[in-house]
Amino acid sequence: MHTIVQTPRLIVREFLPEEEPVYLAHFNDPEVCKHIPKRSRDERINIFRTAQAKYPDTKQTGIWGIFDGLNGAFIGSCLLRPYNDEPGKIEVGYSMDKIYWGKGIATEMVNALVDYAFTYKGTKEVVGITTLDNIASQRVLEKAGLVRMPDFEKDGEVVAFFRIKIGD
Repeated sequence: MHTIVQTPRLIVREFLPEEEPVYLAHFNDPEVCKHIPKRSRDERINIFRTAQAKYPDTKQTGIWGIFDGLNGAFIGSCLLRPYNDEPGKIEVGYSMDKIYWGKGIATEMVNALVDYAFTYKGTKEVVGITTLDNIASQRVLEKAGLVRMPDFEKDGEVVAFFRIKIGD
């Protein structure tokens, strides 16, 4: 198991195979899933297992677990992934169990992931996308230094778009 980033309160790390049930249970809460892409259980299983299979090949991008740094409790999941196959652009994303909302954890985690993304040669920009009514995540992205750009349509829905470039 590889730790991606660690802050005073959080550990972002690769999932262990036995954590698949915890990962899947996270997506049973309709409020957690309100602003993230809709996926079936089988699609989520495939996402989890594909992420696991890729862990040996890359540490720059992936899907990882967010865990409490004090007690190891599962908080949620996060990702860094190439954005639209555009060289140098990485997208940050996350979801967290409701009991962790409003505590600054998301901002702490996004800050750490943005810093982490820029440690890799070739990363020029980190972007974040939210639904228009996900004001809380928009604030998180702004607190992490991303700047709101013009909204655009993605998959038939207008979304809010944020970015931070190297040197910003």
